[in-house]
Amino acid sequence: MPGQKYVVVGAGPVGSLAALYAAKRGHDVEIYELRGDLRDPSTTPLNFTKSINLALSERGINAMRHADQQDLLDHVVSATIPMRGRMIHGKRPSGELYEEPQDYDIHGRTIFAVDRAGLNTRLLDILGAMPNVKFFFNYKLTGADFKQRKAWFEVRDPNSSSSRPEEIEISFDFMMGADGAHSSVRYHLMKFTRMNYQQEYVDTLWCEFQIKPREGDELHDEKSKFRISPNHLHIWPGKQFMFIAIPSEDGSFTCTLFLSGAEYANLEADSSKLPTFFDKHFPGVTSLIEPSELISSFEENPHLPLISIKCRPYHYSSSVVILGDAAHAMVPFYGQGMNAGLEDVRILFSILDKHAAAENNNPDNPDNPGPDDVEYQRGMALAEYSALRVADAHAINDLALQNYVEMRASVLSPTYRLRKFLEEFMSAHLPSLGWQTKYSRVSFGNERYSEVVAKSDRQGKVLLRGFILMLCGPVIAGALRLYLAQRRGFGGVSLLSSIRSLIRR
Repeated sequence: MPGQKYVVVGAGPVGSLAALYAAKRGHDVEIYELRGDLRDPSTTPLNFTKSINLALSERGINAMRHADQQDLLDHVVSATIPMRGRMIHGKRPSGELYEEPQDYDIHGRTIFAVDRAGLNTRLLDILGAMPNVKFFFNYKLTGADFKQRKAWFEVRDPNSSSSRPEEIEISFDFMMGADGAHSSVRYHLMKFTRMNYQQEYVDTLWCEFQIKPREGDELHDEKSKFRISPNHLHIWPGKQFMFIAIPSEDGSFTCTLFLSGAEYANLEADSSKLPTFFDKHFPGVTSLIEPSELISSFEENPHLPLISIKCRPYHYSSSVVILGDAAHAMVPFYGQGMNAGLEDVRILFSILDKHAAAENNNPDNPDNPGPDDVEYQRGMALAEYSALRVADAHAINDLALQNYVEMRASVLSPTYRLRKFLEEFMSAHLPSLGWQTKYSRVSFGNERYSEVVAKSDRQGKVLLRGFILMLCGPVIAGALRLYLAQRRGFGGVSLLSSIRSLIRR
């Protein structure tokens, strides 16, 4: 049967990868994007900022690997910076500044800093060279009928003199919604399925800053353009808030201030206090970013909210599915938002392929399924995808929220460091036990997020029992020695009888 018409709403990394998977399978793909061409530097991002630099890990790379597109993998290798761990910044009681590295993995594995725009451009360029892919930029989804498989878009031509946008109607066989946390596809999907939906705004805002690269006489080699280590995610933990810096290819660092709404309001009232606030809570930053630049970035860049979204199911019948942030927007503290979205694509198409290879109900032509067979198989696949993926998406959403506490405070805790040391020690020296840190399982493997949580919880219980045994061991040993001594002293009578004898005395 010839390829069907797949419509992708959203041309970000997740939507672009979904379009690539579909086009590789011979389908006719149309990509609709609310914004202008994302390859055009003049296109304004939806959040009016460059966005938080992205951390690419094994899950995202594996999803791109399965797209079977060498150009894409070459870009990932050449245009990313390996980060082997966190670099914790602080000040000692003596006033001395310090940097303390904390590697992510005992085996030396890394995550990668990647420029979102560069990755997106590479994906769109690959799609643009494919004859069965069409782009529609400045198209806003305004309606959808997932029973009739029709959708309506407003065409927003920036060069048009008309104040009223044109509306068009399209038909499709299958729609994939990858249009972000405030998804229009999800909004219309809710009219066709009984969706459970949960949205939470975290009491934290974020604002972007930049550490500029070294220039001129300061440059000795490629690495010298970076003012701090390019192979770490830099964290200034403030216990209730934090400041982070992620490297960029040009030697700069994209920095983000995560702070409560009340603290932002205090600083907004008098932004001249900002350098003093940084010197108190994020020591050393004002030597990397001029105080005047801190203030101007704080005043000019938006102060944006963080949202966490959970919903279920992710599909309706055989006609639509939502992916990435549209299905499970999460806070950025585990670096898994984009990775989870790219993994959505890999898992979705692996299930679609499995069902497409199943037997069809056309006895006259078993090797060429008809439209009814295709719809039935895809409907079964989407139901399986929702059932499988919801638990994992909810798990990583929760982990991302929990990791904010770890990044802003726990990295300074002796208890956190002890557990990390013990788990890494067992991973390195007792590999047959399959022991790994939670972070390693999430960032350097492809096992299900929900299974990662279950295994980590089991490991935590084992460590807790071992710790209790270690603490109670001397007490138990002492009691046993006392019992044996008393038993010998009282002629072999029981410990209880010995105690009674002592009491009667």
